[in-house]
Amino acid sequence: MATTQIAPAARQRLLPPQTGRAGFGDALRSEFTKIKSTRSTYWTLLALVVVCVGIGALACAGTALHPQGVSPTNFDATQQSLAGLYVGQLVIAVLGALTITSEYSTGMIRTTLSVQPRRGVVFAAKAVVFAVVSLVIGLITSFGSFFIGQAILSSHHLSVTLGDPNVLRAVIGGALFLTACGMLAYGLGAILRHTAAAISAAIGLLFVLTVLVQFLPHTWQNNVDKWMPALAGSQIWATKPIGGPPSFSAWPGFAVLAGYAAVAIIAGLICFRTRDA
Repeated sequence: MATTQIAPAARQRLLPPQTGRAGFGDALRSEFTKIKSTRSTYWTLLALVVVCVGIGALACAGTALHPQGVSPTNFDATQQSLAGLYVGQLVIAVLGALTITSEYSTGMIRTTLSVQPRRGVVFAAKAVVFAVVSLVIGLITSFGSFFIGQAILSSHHLSVTLGDPNVLRAVIGGALFLTACGMLAYGLGAILRHTAAAISAAIGLLFVLTVLVQFLPHTWQNNVDKWMPALAGSQIWATKPIGGPPSFSAWPGFAVLAGYAAVAIIAGLICFRTRDA
């Protein structure tokens, strides 16, 4: 049986035309494919939801069991239902670090940069995809924690609704808080390029440093405490002033946390662009 041979010139005409080098949109699609095809992404996001919702529900259940010690004037029902974010910040930090360090540990970063040699585009695409995923899962987590927590507190008339002052801002702020914590870890991952080191650095900044500050003299705590990233950022998901040393209000406090994340990302971008893969 005879086979038809296609001349090289004709074969070239049958191929799709070259469209030039890959752009930012192509990088976004590539990074989204990577993050959704990695099994650890799903397990980490599931752990985030379970931990945040579970801890928030337990905190509200504890309050509902002993309502006699609660002062309605000072009690923040919204913050109580979002209490799981204290641990959730560490979970999202793990995923933020893995978003970039996993490619260094497997050597995949060399393939990525050979396909898209513009390092700034790669770095920005990874950051945008991770930020969007973090914000979406953060909104699901915050609203889920809020509604379950308020359902538990409603039996003792301690619950609030989204229409109450500052409540909607606080619930959305919980998602913004998680996103900023994850972006901080992403920047640290780009700087350190090692998963364990990046996660340790993020936990150190978000958790350990906050604990260590408590050992300072009280006169120092008043000036240092409010600048700690996790403490400053947590103001965004509170509807009433948090007790203790004077602190920033909601949006200035979140700006402090976002500032930490921005510094880490800028430093990470510089390292990503100047160092060999």
